[in-house]
Parts: sequence; C-alpha cells; structure tokens
Amino acid sequence: MKILVTGSAGFIGSALSLRLLARGDEVIGIDNLNDYYDVELKRARLARTLAYDRYREVCIDIQDRTAVAQAFAQYRPQRVVNLAAQAGVRYSLENPMAYVDTNLTGFANILEGCRHQAVEHLVYASSSSVYGANTDQPFSVHHNVDHPLSLYAASKKANELMAHTYSHLYGLSTTGLRFFTVYGPWGRPDMALFKFTRAILAGEPIPVFNYGKHRRDFTYIDDIVEGVLRVLDRVPEPDPTWTGEHPDAATSQAPYRLYNIGNHQPVELMDYIELLENCLGIKAQKELLPLQPGDVPDTYADVEDLVTDIGYQPNTPVAVGVARFVDWYRSYYGEKK
Repeated sequence: MKILVTGSAGFIGSALSLRLLARGDEVIGIDNLNDYYDVELKRARLARTLAYDRYREVCIDIQDRTAVAQAFAQYRPQRVVNLAAQAGVRYSLENPMAYVDTNLTGFANILEGCRHQAVEHLVYASSSSVYGANTDQPFSVHHNVDHPLSLYAASKKANELMAHTYSHLYGLSTTGLRFFTVYGPWGRPDMALFKFTRAILAGEPIPVFNYGKHRRDFTYIDDIVEGVLRVLDRVPEPDPTWTGEHPDAATSQAPYRLYNIGNHQPVELMDYIELLENCLGIKAQKELLPLQPGDVPDTYADVEDLVTDIGYQPNTPVAVGVARFVDWYRSYYGEKK
C-alpha cells in the first residue's frame, strides 16, 4: 500500500515507517524537523528510512494547510497514520499555543487531506493523558474522559472528537490509539528513561516527581508499532450495536474506533529506576519532588478491546525493554560500559 506517516522523523513514526517499508509498503513521510528536542537525533532516525527507495520525505509543517493539501494531492495515499504532534504534558503549561497550532489546526489539515483524497483509513495518535482526573483503573476506552488535566490532554481528546465528526459526516474510517508511556531505543530525549540515563551517566541527580510514587504503564516501542500495524490493516466499520440511549465512547454508528495500547502491567517509578540502575551499573542520585501540575499519579491500560479485535497484546517485559534502551544509548552516544 501507499501510506502517509506524519511525524516520520519522530520516535514512533520512524520505527513504524521502517516496519512498513520492510513489509513492502511505500511510505510518504511528513516531518518539519522542529527543535523541540535534538534535531540531530531526528536526522539520524530519518537516515534509516531514507535508505529505502520506497520512502519519500516531505519536509513540511502540518500547520501549513496549503502544503498539506498539496502533499495529499501529489502522493494520494491509501491510508494515513498521524503521529505528528506537539508532545509533552509539562511543556503545555509553558507554551499552550503550540498545542493549539499543531494538535488542533494541524490535525484538522490532516482530516481535510483524508476527506478530499478519499483515504481508506486514518489512524491517529491519542494519549493515555486523556484519562486526566479518572481514578477507576485500569483505564478503559469505554470510560468517560471529560476531565483532562493539561492542554496536551485536552488537545488529544479534541482529536478524538474531530475524528468522530469526520467519520460521521464524510464516512472517513478513523481509529484513535491511546498510547501509554512509550519507551525504547531511538526514544525521545524529553522522556524519563532518556533523561534519567543521561543524568546518571553524567553523575547528576535525577528529578523524581510525586516522590517516586508514580505508576506508569510503560510500553515498549516494538509492541506499539506492532499494534499500530495491525490496527492500520483493520479498517473500522459502523458498530451495529451502538445506541444513543447508552452511547459507547469507544465505538459509533460511524466507522470510528478507539483503542488503548499499553503493557497492561503498570510499574512503580522507583522500580523502573532500579531496573535502569542495574543496567547501567550505577546508583542514581534522586531528587524527590512533589507531583507536577498536569501530571496524573498512575496510568494502567485496559487493552481487552485490542486483544479481542486484532488478536494482539503488547507483552515486552519492562526489564527487557530498559536493557535494550541502555544498549542502544551506549552505542549511539559512544558510552563505555
């Protein structure tokens, strides 16, 4: 197939593009290579996909309505995976308009591109952050999520609503994926595992928020990509059992679905740090800090729908995933053991 992937130089976008190329698909990658984090890391990821003849890179910003429309018209993708977004909960407290511009305006441009080019299926990144103030765990896609705790979370919830509208009005098949704390080789420098590894190796203290009492459903990158691939290949149809009297948030009378992708095994932050210390052979200096605005104490994914509908459940043990990340980090940055 011909598949357009936005955020193609990003952590998940790059890994997904490589898997699509390896199975024989043609990939059109869209990325603006912004400097939210290390651009050289993005270029290094991009170099891996550019090695394929079936990969085309389009360096544009999804906020640019004209450029996005032109890319869709030129390449006419059959399916689209939208991973481009302004990421980060804490950064949304500092620069909220970046989330409006990219996550709302940019996503609207992607929806319009899909509508006008009759795309078969749009898969897009949502986030576990949409669960916000919810405390009933594990988090289920069938739960109400009307109490976000950050603008980032609100923008992802808005994406789900926008996608549903296009599914309803224009028959565009859409699937939203709520990612739960993705980690692994080639990861994002603004994420905890990357920041902790860098600080520990430099002999610097690591900030441990909520005094280490966080629990996170850490999900390994390969599990995420496998889930995205399987979902991409399963075009949603209207749910014949859906009713407005008892509306199910995860399905619809429109061709619309929502799924969690998580490891379904939340890990306490202190245990996660201990795994990292064991892999590095160095004890961390911990700076214990209170819960940060916008953060939630725990995340825990109910992935039953993912298992039932696509026959797959993420299952890489956290100890294995952390060890693989450390091996990659040492190799990429030339760190000696």
